Amino acid sequence: MKKLILLSISAMFILGSCVSKKEYAALESKQKETQDLLNTATIKLNSCLSKAQGLEDRVADLRRTNDNLISSNESLTMLTSKGASNVEKTLESLKEKDLRITRLQDAVSKKDSVMLALVTSLKKEVGMNDPDIEVNVEKGVVFISIADKLLFQSGSYNVTTRAKEVLGKVAIVVNSKPTFECMVEAHTDPVPYNKPPLIDNWDLSVKRATSVVRVLEDLGVSSKQLIAAGRGEYQPLVDNDTADNRSKNRRTRIVILPKIDEFYDMIDKEMKNLEADGK
Repeated sequence: MKKLILLSISAMFILGSCVSKKEYAALESKQKETQDLLNTATIKLNSCLSKAQGLEDRVADLRRTNDNLISSNESLTMLTSKGASNVEKTLESLKEKDLRITRLQDAVSKKDSVMLALVTSLKKEVGMNDPDIEVNVEKGVVFISIADKLLFQSGSYNVTTRAKEVLGKVAIVVNSKPTFECMVEAHTDPVPYNKPPLIDNWDLSVKRATSVVRVLEDLGVSSKQLIAAGRGEYQPLVDNDTADNRSKNRRTRIVILPKIDEFYDMIDKEMKNLEADGK
């Protein structure tokens, strides 16, 4: 080891004797410049390496984002396809419902047309100019309202001869609709009534209704079509504050209407037709 150190010192003396101070200074300056360049290059290299790492990280993030987007797009495509299918099914369902509503409206329209034709026949048979008889249609039902004074004498439930003429015309129209029902509603005023065997206005209204029903039976109307109903004083048209108003409230109303079960049968038939068309 000592020999090596002695050899190094000897070499330095020999070199020092061979290179001038000026050349040594130039070499030293050149070495410093080279070192500075090396340091600068090292800094730039480290910066580039750092940026490269950042770019690699960014590329990795972009790849992950791209993969997520591809996955989301596939999911969205599936959802869109499913949504389109659902929308199509919804539209089909709406079309079917619209068709059903149209069929039901047609069924109701047919019934209304029949009822309007019935009103026309009644007005023609009974007469439109008689103030004691009123014929109209409300909510698909035909009403014939006959004033009390035309049907009965005061406090009586026996039908007058004039009333039998009017009821005869009603019977003609009712008989033309054997599948319809005919309900006779009798109404009274609130003036107390008590003539045995009847004890009040309920009794009187029911008895008057059954009296009209019996006349219609005699005129050929089927008993199966007839309904007798007593309303008493509880369905007034106007206030019972005057004699004239009480006279208006004393009335008999004949209600002609299609049988409910037949009406629903007509609707059910239309629904079955719809289902058959859809197959």
